[in-house]
Amino acid sequence: MASDSVNETAVLEPKQHPSTNPAFNGGLKASLQDRLKSVLPVLTSSMKSIFRVFYTGMSISFFGSMVIGTISVSAMQIAITEGTRPAINFSLGSIVAEVIYVRLLLVALTWLRKQERIFKIMEWVAVLIVVILAIGSFKAALGHHGAKNVLLSHTMHRFFLGFTMRSISPAAIPFWLGWSSVLYSKGVLQQKRGSYNGYLLGIGLGTFLAHCVFIFGGKLAVEKLDAGQDLINLVIGCVFAVTAVIQIYKILTKKDAVEVLHEQPDEDQENAQTTKT
Repeated sequence: MASDSVNETAVLEPKQHPSTNPAFNGGLKASLQDRLKSVLPVLTSSMKSIFRVFYTGMSISFFGSMVIGTISVSAMQIAITEGTRPAINFSLGSIVAEVIYVRLLLVALTWLRKQERIFKIMEWVAVLIVVILAIGSFKAALGHHGAKNVLLSHTMHRFFLGFTMRSISPAAIPFWLGWSSVLYSKGVLQQKRGSYNGYLLGIGLGTFLAHCVFIFGGKLAVEKLDAGQDLINLVIGCVFAVTAVIQIYKILTKKDAVEVLHEQPDEDQENAQTTKT
């Protein structure tokens, strides 16, 4: 009888689960707190580093893209003649190509240096395109019958047009090669996946914001000033012509992208290419 009562008591009083044990919960809570205390500073430092390189890349890209150039002027011209949506598509296409260039600079600089002949051909093709754009704008400004800028008469989707125009123009290489080297030396840009991604995201956003200034600002200025299409084409033609002259001068005086790649110090080249992401 005594044994039966003991068994009944054991059945009526089930074993306590560890999760309901105050001592167990207290130890688990303390362990989690210790882990968080060790992990949070690392995460906070990493996030600050990524935000810093993101903001730096965005600022450099924005102010660098505010300089009047072929891509920005083309985006403005498309916005004036076709609307903002095609111009934004054009801008996004050029940004994708620019980000690819920067990514290659960060991880494959040696490979880029071996493509000297390709880059030389691309530079002269880019000059030819700018010259054609200038001639088309001047013809349209002078009122030639049926004259139309080849950029606007092309049936290619504006995204792919922007991608193509930026891809065949390696003018962004010297700019980002110099700035990336500076940011490496300052410790702002680090050889980490998160740092690279933040840098590229900032570059893309900065360029897009600058293009929006040209797209929306240029269109608004034309509407407010009530400027005629002939005057707009004349101004844009002058910009393209000056751009072509500057590019030819840089190529002939060996101050182009190819020469800048060869002038890059070996130490910076190793920093840019040995990172595994």
